[in-house]
Amino acid sequence: MLTPRVAAIHDLSGFGRCSLTVAIPILSAMGLQCCPLPTAFLSTHTGGFEGFTFLDMTEEMPRVAAHWKSLDLRFQAIYSGFLGSVRQIDIVEAFIRQFCREDTIVVVDPVMGDDGRAYRTYTPQMCAGMARLAELADVITPNLTEAAFLLNKPYEELPKDPEGLREIVTALSLQGKRSVVLTGVSLQAGKTGAMCYDAATVQIETVQTDFVAHPLHGTGDVFASVLTGALVKGDALVSATAQAAEFVRLCAVRTVEQDLPLREGVDFEPLLGLLTQDSLRKATAAEKMS
Repeated sequence: MLTPRVAAIHDLSGFGRCSLTVAIPILSAMGLQCCPLPTAFLSTHTGGFEGFTFLDMTEEMPRVAAHWKSLDLRFQAIYSGFLGSVRQIDIVEAFIRQFCREDTIVVVDPVMGDDGRAYRTYTPQMCAGMARLAELADVITPNLTEAAFLLNKPYEELPKDPEGLREIVTALSLQGKRSVVLTGVSLQAGKTGAMCYDAATVQIETVQTDFVAHPLHGTGDVFASVLTGALVKGDALVSATAQAAEFVRLCAVRTVEQDLPLREGVDFEPLLGLLTQDSLRKATAAEKMS
């Protein structure tokens, strides 16, 4: 059996764990071939660093796609994250239409903002473009802020109770056309996780794990990368979500223990063996059965 391929469309930072420096090792550890399509190269990520370099790869992206198409490359997943411009959104939309096959899982992490605010580079036009791109996804992984943008509703008016959250993921599913993993969902004190709408089963389930009360960069990229890898390996949506949430929790605990500066991101590398050995898949499956 050929090793499954994932086309990962993200930026690449030389230092600071995020985007491709997270996606490549995680997907590789899970037994998948990660084929990066960089949207930009930065010396460091932008959170907490000054004077970083930035190389825009927009012009190169269609050339890479054209070469891959000439090689008849086929991908079992297309996985996109933070994008830097409306044009990049259009390029990724064209990439999905060009490379998506019947067996391709399209995962769009609609990275637009957090804590009720859009990131400084995201204009209303870009948010609209991201919503359009997300319509092509089989699975989207928004947080509550991004859910508000996708639904075109004020963040402050989004419900936080279980029934209201169920309404949100149902609305985000576009009448059951796509699966939704709404992240940052906490149903009780000291817990966090996600609520899932599974388009295949039309079921809504919630995953909760212990909340690590410490600010951390890059957890969303870690979560979405593990989720994507688990889906490509054939796991059901809630199982993939449980594995992703547990891996993020373990990484967060280790990062706090190491007392790393916030801007360095989560210290996930020493825990990659858990993904290689399928330890999380077995542990979360056993927990679900108990």
